[in-house]
Amino acid sequence: IQAAWNLKTRALTEMVYVDEIDMDQEGIAEMILDENAIAQVARPGTSLKLPGTSQGGGPSPAVRPVNQSGRPITGFVRPSTQSGRPSTMEQAIRTPRTALTARPITSASGGYVRLGTASMLTNPDGPFINLSRLNLTKYAQKPKLAKALFEYIFHHENDVKNALDLAALATEHAQFKDWWWKVQIGKCYYRLGLYREAEKQFKSALKQQDMVDTILYLAKVYLRLDQPVTALNLFKQGLDRFPGEVTLICGIARIYEEMNNISSAAEYYKDVLKQDNTHVEAIACIGSNHFYSDQPEIALRFYRRLLQMGVYNCQLFNNLGLCCFYAQQYDMTLSSFERALFLAENEEETADVWYNLGHVAVGIGDLNLAYQCFKLTLVNNNDYAEAYNNLAVLEMRKGHTEQARALLQTASSLAPHMYEPHFNVAILSEKVGDLQRSYTAAQKSEEAFPGHVDTQQLIKQLKEHFTML
Repeated sequence: IQAAWNLKTRALTEMVYVDEIDMDQEGIAEMILDENAIAQVARPGTSLKLPGTSQGGGPSPAVRPVNQSGRPITGFVRPSTQSGRPSTMEQAIRTPRTALTARPITSASGGYVRLGTASMLTNPDGPFINLSRLNLTKYAQKPKLAKALFEYIFHHENDVKNALDLAALATEHAQFKDWWWKVQIGKCYYRLGLYREAEKQFKSALKQQDMVDTILYLAKVYLRLDQPVTALNLFKQGLDRFPGEVTLICGIARIYEEMNNISSAAEYYKDVLKQDNTHVEAIACIGSNHFYSDQPEIALRFYRRLLQMGVYNCQLFNNLGLCCFYAQQYDMTLSSFERALFLAENEEETADVWYNLGHVAVGIGDLNLAYQCFKLTLVNNNDYAEAYNNLAVLEMRKGHTEQARALLQTASSLAPHMYEPHFNVAILSEKVGDLQRSYTAAQKSEEAFPGHVDTQQLIKQLKEHFTML
């Protein structure tokens, strides 16, 4: 039971060998002609799909929680590092699919320009612009108007096809000498999934006009093609031309963080702070790194800096409460969590706070309070796998084996990337004599976290049992 007491501190909330293939000639030709195809087996340290192969000595899941793809949870929420489970239907429903909900209305909507055409007339019940009635060739010959119209079509209406047609006509009218239109065509190709065509447009735009935004867009293309090393080289070349540019340095840090090279990421985030000492993302990520490096006092200084800058939200006070607790500043711990609960905007944030309060209760030895906190976590978020795991451990201590087994099965099904539920199932099954189930669960735990010593020892013991039998 003591070995099963393996609690996972979710802690700081974010501000996330191949068998031979028998392929016919047609399939081989299809792979050769597919420009977007990437290598099935990437070299170590060159792929975002296998972050565990990083050569930077990243943290293990025992030290820092990871998301489903295997990357450590970062200190700042970004679209590419969300720690949610994209495979669930609920996540897919919540994801905005149109620019009408995902993007703000651009100010370059052409509302102050009188175009003198019926297609631009507005009425209360209809759209602002009827795109099907637009003569794109006509507007492409008016550069100032065309740019405003493109922004409206692309960002507000999210009609990538019409936006691409307008951009193609406009760049043709400009005799392919306007770099801005090439960037817009590249953005349309990127949205349509034509990454190689987008790469050509961005490179052509960079030859005509060296711009930071174009470098960032081109790096997004390389990241989508799973070429982080190429993106890093691009950012570093951009820094040679734009020394001290914060967005480029921050882009390098993000890539290193996604590749599980936390030490290099922290160094670049520090370089960001040398250029801009009010950069919230860099401060949050450095603070998170210090917290998981067993330096809560230093992390507390970074989060206090965010508080002084005017950041005032649930996540910050949640992190302040955890840092105070692990730095043994108990007078501020509960008041910070109380403020975090007051500022929580949704049930998921409330669940995070109650989960961390459960860890505080475990730390002070009040297991009844911890049990209630984890229960409240599940009341607010019924998919909280870590809370199920910890409740199972508490049930095991009470001797409720069947309840613990059910909770652990729920945790492992909700978060198969976590090793703790599998390991705890293995320990529990081994205690009751179910060696086969214990061995199966231990193998899943080893697959999720190959470096876990306790799992390796358990597998070794089970193999000895099987040999004796």
